[in-house]
Amino acid sequence: MTASTLIQKTYGRLIYNNGWEIREAAPHVSIKLKNLFRKIPEYAVPPYCLADTHEIAADLCWFIQRYPFQMSDSDYMLLKQNSDAYERNIAESEQILLPNWEPMYSSALLKGTPRHYQEQFAEIILKHYVAICGDDVGLGKTYAGVTTLCSGEMLPAAVVVQTHNQKQWKEKIEDFSHLRAHIVKSKKPYNLPPADVYIFKYTSLAGWTDIFAKGIFKAVIFDEIQELRTGTKSDKGVAASILCRHVTYKIGLSASPIYNYAAEIWNIYDILHEGSLFSYGEFMREWFNGYKDKDGKALCSDPQALGSYLRERYLLIRRTREEVGRELPPLSTAIYTVDYDEAAVASHEDMLKKLAQKTLYAEQFFERGQSGRELDMRLRQITGISKARYVAEFVKVMLDNNEPVLLAGWHREVYNIWMEALKDYKPMMYTGSETPKQKEIAKKAFMTGETNLLIISLRSGVGIDGFQFNRCSTAVFGELDWSPEVHNQVTGRLRRDGQEKKILQVFLLSEYGSDPVITDVLGIKASQSDGVLNPERSILKTTNFDDSRVQMLARKILNEKKNQ
Repeated sequence: MTASTLIQKTYGRLIYNNGWEIREAAPHVSIKLKNLFRKIPEYAVPPYCLADTHEIAADLCWFIQRYPFQMSDSDYMLLKQNSDAYERNIAESEQILLPNWEPMYSSALLKGTPRHYQEQFAEIILKHYVAICGDDVGLGKTYAGVTTLCSGEMLPAAVVVQTHNQKQWKEKIEDFSHLRAHIVKSKKPYNLPPADVYIFKYTSLAGWTDIFAKGIFKAVIFDEIQELRTGTKSDKGVAASILCRHVTYKIGLSASPIYNYAAEIWNIYDILHEGSLFSYGEFMREWFNGYKDKDGKALCSDPQALGSYLRERYLLIRRTREEVGRELPPLSTAIYTVDYDEAAVASHEDMLKKLAQKTLYAEQFFERGQSGRELDMRLRQITGISKARYVAEFVKVMLDNNEPVLLAGWHREVYNIWMEALKDYKPMMYTGSETPKQKEIAKKAFMTGETNLLIISLRSGVGIDGFQFNRCSTAVFGELDWSPEVHNQVTGRLRRDGQEKKILQVFLLSEYGSDPVITDVLGIKASQSDGVLNPERSILKTTNFDDSRVQMLARKILNEKKNQ
């Protein structure tokens, strides 16, 4: 039976013309169409043009059941075929993620043997073209990426990494596959040598936008994709967006794509595949319901529902260690309160009080914001400095017992105190100030036992591998970060495949300064991240709070001063 014999009353006309073109539509049907297909501008009138994708075909098939359109028999059959292909793709994707799924073939480009869940991710990318692999820290997301590049027509490919991980990625690509990898060393374009994979730094992306726009790459992998969480507000975000628009396959890797609040995920997906989470306004309205703090930070009203949606759309593929049967030794957390240098604190009290008052009561919005940022920076720095020697004394006890320690901090002044207090233990540094070569030397010294103490920046250790191999099982946090995922990433350098010892993470907190406020805020941020990444087992309840983190710091300072 043909489409023409089935349809009696019609509300418009639909044709295929290298895409779906709605030539005519009744006014009330146009309104319905624009609500469903958000890329049709509100002010537009027919003809409306829609992309030739299986998903759009499925939506159109559903729509014309309620509002039949005039169509040729051949166009109707094509629409139905594409719609059926979409439904078939979803069903096959569900099968791929089952434990008993087996790949049809093994790529000749692979030297190593990928794990089952890594092959599953590669197959999902072939079907859906875009996804983030959010597997637990240490489950081998790098190898999942390499396996994916070897699975289809994805070469040449671009891989974008943090500065200190270029060499590590090249080594893993060439150890695990027959692919040739080239490290892109300059921010300025040059004639690239023949290779299968080109490894860029996030910091160099902006210089290569003209090359990206030529479409020479077929796939891109963004390692630690949380680097794009500010979206196109940054030069690297703009460049990443251009790159994504000119490749077919778009892959993100990160166990913690949400570093702070769940709203960051829209920025990331809008770069990977524009519109995949709808417009920003629609995303915020439907998922966040207007929940914000006074600093404008949006809070997701239902992180579990958002996480479930990302999985249902195959935009996020995340497996825990329990799910893939690769559990590690348990993680223990110890929290100790350490003393602080009251004299160091007293010397800054007046300055901090003035900044706190401006943060809360300055007439100009700009002045309040500027004072708040300075207060945040100064108070965290003073907090770290005031407890630095006591942190060093704590770490000495571990080192004297021949226990290797990963000591995490943030401020250069704090590092200097630690380096001086612990100089007898020959500490090495892996922070934001060292060159890639210096970092490699420090990493090697720690791994070979030349030193038992590596001082690491809270945000410089993402992606480092190797410390877990019978070398270190203790991470000490001498300073705190506002994001819980930063702490998880540091501990994840130790708690990964190859680790046989029980992991201990130690948080050394001061009763003074920023530490009490940060620990309170971390609970809120953790609830946002965990709800999205682990919707089935989120254990933290989302909390709506009114005060921004900086205002909380300011009130704490003024209250302490008042009570003295």
